[in-house]
Amino acid sequence: MGLFDFFKKKQETPESQEALNKGLEKTKEGFFAKITKAVVGKSTIDDDVLDNLEEVLVTSDVGVTTTLKIVDRIQKRVAEDKYVTTDDLNRLLKDEIQGLLAENNSNDFENFEYGNRKPYVIMVVGVNGVGKTTTIGKLAHQLKEAGNKVVLGAADTFRAAAVDQIQLWGDRVGVRVVAQPMGSDPASVAFDTVKSAVANGDDVAIIDTAGRLHNKVGLMNELTKIKNVMQKVIPDAPHEILLVLDASTGQNAIEQATQFTQATDVNALALTKLDGTAKGGVVIGISDQFKIPVKYIGVGEKIGDLQLFNKKDFVDSLFQ
Repeated sequence: MGLFDFFKKKQETPESQEALNKGLEKTKEGFFAKITKAVVGKSTIDDDVLDNLEEVLVTSDVGVTTTLKIVDRIQKRVAEDKYVTTDDLNRLLKDEIQGLLAENNSNDFENFEYGNRKPYVIMVVGVNGVGKTTTIGKLAHQLKEAGNKVVLGAADTFRAAAVDQIQLWGDRVGVRVVAQPMGSDPASVAFDTVKSAVANGDDVAIIDTAGRLHNKVGLMNELTKIKNVMQKVIPDAPHEILLVLDASTGQNAIEQATQFTQATDVNALALTKLDGTAKGGVVIGISDQFKIPVKYIGVGEKIGDLQLFNKKDFVDSLFQ
């Protein structure tokens, strides 16, 4: 079974759908309570309702730029249809959010051609506290469950607990970990990891990196050095630069995405802790603003609660 087949199978299970629905509960409760308040006493979608809707979306962390796009689209549809009731607002909103996401970043993860490269190298970036290490552990577990040989590289050598955490996850899910003492050169760890992955015939190498959001020049230099040494072993590595963001930080997650996308070639996003926040709208804003695929979302504490992000499933669940 290939990687996509595994994730597709997981995504279609009732358990994963239930976890998604449960993970978005706080966002849904806050979102629809605000929409209900926005249309109280109104029978049609007029300028007041649209102004209120704009406020609802912004305060749900969809972001100003994306909010204005959505409201503008709804305004045009209301003008075309002449008479649209407030009862239609949820349907229109769902349509436009789904349409916006569909336009943004090509296809969902199902078109990810994982099998073309071996080992497939994933470099994981993000600030401390966003759930980066947990995401790495859960991803390693799911890849292993799919029948892949996985190795983890503990290249966050600046934080005392980082190497220990990666090694704990390696023990927990039964995958190898390449590590050096704290304070070692991160690039050296990354080099050792990919070299080991090639020698061992591993399918996937996942490299952790330091979670410090220091100045952009320092961050860029560090990540560039890690990439360069890996390319001495695998010329096109890393194949994926996965930025992990904490959805519960709302607009701060967007700022982090801005910093990291300027510092390195991020081509995949993971949004964690959706189950613990009412700010799930940030998924919509980030997807729209950065045009980078959201590949994974964290919807719970369980090891299987890192899910493949599917735009349609996400919006369907949000409006369920």
